[in-house]
Amino acid sequence: MAAINQVVDLSKDGEIAVVTVNSPPVNALSADVRDGLAGAFAAIAADSAVKAAVLACAGRTFIAGADISEFGKPPRGASLPAVQDAMESAPVPVIAAIHGTALGGGLEVALCAHYRVSDAKAKFGLPEVKLGLLPGAGGTQRLPRIVGAKKATEMVTSGAQMGAKDALATGLVDEVVDGDLTAGAIAFARRVVAEGRPLKKVRDDASKLGGDAASLAPFFAEFRAKNAKAFKGFEAPEANIKCIEAAVALPFDEGLKVERTEFMKLMTGLQSAAQRHVFFAERAAAKIDGLPADVQPLPVKKVGVIGAGTMGGGISMNFLSVGIPVTIVEMKEEALTRGVGIIRKNYQNSADKGRFPQSEVEARMGRLTPSLNLEDLADCDLIIEAVFENMAIKKDIFGKLDKIAKPGAILASNTSYLDVDEIASATNRPEYVLGMHYFSPANVMRLLEVVRGAKTDPQVLATAMAIGKATGKIAVVAGVCHGFIGNRMLARRQQQANLLMLEGAAPADIDRVLTDFGFPMGPFQMSDLAGLDIGWNAETSKGETVRDRLCEAGLRGQKNGKGFYVYDEQRNRTPNPEALAIIDAYAAEKGINRRTIDDQEILERCLFPMVNEGARILAEGKAQRASDIDIVWINGYGWPVYRGGPMFWAEKDVGRDRIIAVLEQMGEEESPVLKDGWK
Repeated sequence: MAAINQVVDLSKDGEIAVVTVNSPPVNALSADVRDGLAGAFAAIAADSAVKAAVLACAGRTFIAGADISEFGKPPRGASLPAVQDAMESAPVPVIAAIHGTALGGGLEVALCAHYRVSDAKAKFGLPEVKLGLLPGAGGTQRLPRIVGAKKATEMVTSGAQMGAKDALATGLVDEVVDGDLTAGAIAFARRVVAEGRPLKKVRDDASKLGGDAASLAPFFAEFRAKNAKAFKGFEAPEANIKCIEAAVALPFDEGLKVERTEFMKLMTGLQSAAQRHVFFAERAAAKIDGLPADVQPLPVKKVGVIGAGTMGGGISMNFLSVGIPVTIVEMKEEALTRGVGIIRKNYQNSADKGRFPQSEVEARMGRLTPSLNLEDLADCDLIIEAVFENMAIKKDIFGKLDKIAKPGAILASNTSYLDVDEIASATNRPEYVLGMHYFSPANVMRLLEVVRGAKTDPQVLATAMAIGKATGKIAVVAGVCHGFIGNRMLARRQQQANLLMLEGAAPADIDRVLTDFGFPMGPFQMSDLAGLDIGWNAETSKGETVRDRLCEAGLRGQKNGKGFYVYDEQRNRTPNPEALAIIDAYAAEKGINRRTIDDQEILERCLFPMVNEGARILAEGKAQRASDIDIVWINGYGWPVYRGGPMFWAEKDVGRDRIIAVLEQMGEEESPVLKDGWK
């Protein structure tokens, strides 16, 4: 075997050349890989003894995609189009041998081979849309020529992957190999040579597009309409559709020009920069500052959950779904039965939708042990408390757990706001106590705030982060403060929304401004959904706030069809005149001069104090990095991913100078970090 460079080797099996990429961990198309491939195919073209070539990859995957760490940097090494052209124009058949994942640039390279074989577990896709991009190396032009324009449109706008079985059915691969993939690919190559098969170029065959521009126009119109809600705010899906339309309407080289133009628009735009920021930020969030390199997570083989309500049930499902047994404890039989029934119903709904077989419902429920006794948690490795947000109740529970739980067991609170250190003080093991703040519904929402107490042991922190990852969550470390990262910032937004409402902005207008920005719902829609009476007590209410008066008037939100909005049977909403009258009367009583407030003021007053609070959180060391704050808000509160999170948006889109100026107009004291910038 001859090394072309440090990551690409060229060898021969008789008359068959074998090009092997070995660039761990995922064989990304770095400059070194591109240079190696260019050198290998140049050598193959110059060797008359070679009758066919196989492109394979070492390790766990075929070329998984582009090296996105190179994005935005000066070009280096052989270009990807040059490598693709060397393959496509090779004088001998080139067979791509695919295992693992052929994604993005990896699939675009494979589409330049004359034939493709894979193992049975291989996955294929063009996920660039998830980074605010489109396939920029011919993917939007070649893929529809092999799987059809309709299937290609679905794939490039969703980033969805195709399995080997479907790839064989569509013609994306020519054979699925049993046994050793490289050996099977070499055998396939010998058959191609023996049978004198042609050098098939995907680019030259338009027969599988599925129609011409006129016949496919209704499909594209219907596809846009069907996905309008999902694509709202995002630029990349529409650019991808335009490129597939070009593949249908134009010759290949002309379609490539459209692809290049659309790619560069996205690549140089703010949305793709934001989505790439989020990609790296998710990975950075898993890193814990100040943790010794040799710290290993503790084993978690059994979990206890206290509380079988909405949160406790959802938290339990996270563990049951990945094979970890759970003992769930409630005080009353009725609440326990109801909670277990909801867990079963949720799993049954998933099975009915075909997400997993019926047997999996029983397997997951079989891991659940319901109990009315805290003592049954004695053998658990991790116990998560998910009861009412009351410090006295939580301290009482943790005091009891301290006596029940085995030595070394981790005690976690699902508190949303409360002081984890005070909770830990109720135990004799504060080093084993921390917060694990899940977001509702806990079995669906991706975010987990892991709250590090003053005495939390590094190994305990590492365990909570690892268990978050194992259960499919994006875990972010937060420090102890009221509301931690997300809710602390949310409180500032809610404060300004309420002030704006009293000063003259209608709740529906405030909601509209924030949903137009990209949030799934506004603050008053959110209040109605949660229930205006959460935490409100009729016996102690004195009408001191608008919320008090709404509740006193019987306005509870969606639960009874009347809140800031009135809801019909389909949950369609219209502004509630009764609520507006209560707001007007309250403002008049308080002597507030109501005025017309424009959309820009609404947006800036809701979001700029949030950014300022994020800067304070950084200054106090309650978040490890600005990008962690972005991840919290994207995954826990619906901040639009194409805006990159509040801290990215503040620095890259709005500019810190503008935020500081508006905060000063508002009479807000800006954080020093807001002035000096952040990492």
